[in-house]
Amino acid sequence: MKNILILCFIATLALGCNDAKNKEQTAETVGSEDVQKTDENILNFEINPISHATMVLLWDGNVMYVDPVGGAEAFEDFETPDLILVTDIHGDHMNVETLLAVTADATRIIAPAAVEKNFPEELKAKTTILANGKLAHPAGMESFSIEAIPMYNLREEALKFHEKGRGNGYVIEQKGKRVYISGDTEDIPEMRALKNIDVAFVCMNLPYTMTVDSAADAVIAFAPRKVYPYHYRGTEGLSNVAKFNSLVKNSAAAVQVVQLDWYPVE
Repeated sequence: MKNILILCFIATLALGCNDAKNKEQTAETVGSEDVQKTDENILNFEINPISHATMVLLWDGNVMYVDPVGGAEAFEDFETPDLILVTDIHGDHMNVETLLAVTADATRIIAPAAVEKNFPEELKAKTTILANGKLAHPAGMESFSIEAIPMYNLREEALKFHEKGRGNGYVIEQKGKRVYISGDTEDIPEMRALKNIDVAFVCMNLPYTMTVDSAADAVIAFAPRKVYPYHYRGTEGLSNVAKFNSLVKNSAAAVQVVQLDWYPVE
């Protein structure tokens, strides 16, 4: 009888440890299985994460590539882009070979001057240079406006990564609906001052951009209707997006956090 009781105790202890482990894993991966790509906040708007900073947005029949890298094969399931937005000169945002492979004759590119300087003539001919704070209406997509939002580092140790004025975040607007793409940035005043954002894509990775806590604090400040964490792989692996979700959820801001799969297993 005594042996039976000891065995039962050991079994119970093992089950408890497994349950605790499962709870810990769930906490780390909360929201990571969300597969809904069509955002009900915006009519005819679909999000397709490719990897890290790269995505394809489909909006009212228009195809937009954001920071396309990975070669033509990364985009083989999508039509050629009407518009390409490039945020910065780093390799996870700008890849000339990929741009050459995916652009069509009618494709238009919007990029900061620092990016355009790296382009061959055939890409330069398609590119509108947009400086921080400026607005553009892409040819053939006149119902859309693209505003260049500053993106830069604040922490002293990170200033070397992204200087103010070099790169662009973007706000895409059509029919009063507004989508913000942060690019590589920290929780800068220009982000915190954003208004009426329906969908936001916000980065969080160290040492290059900002901490999860800073990203959450900024999102709580400008309160988009929905935020998609992206660009969250740093030198130490993936950032804790579950913590980001918890910080935003436990705030007074009415912001929904949605996690898509930006790092598919290859």
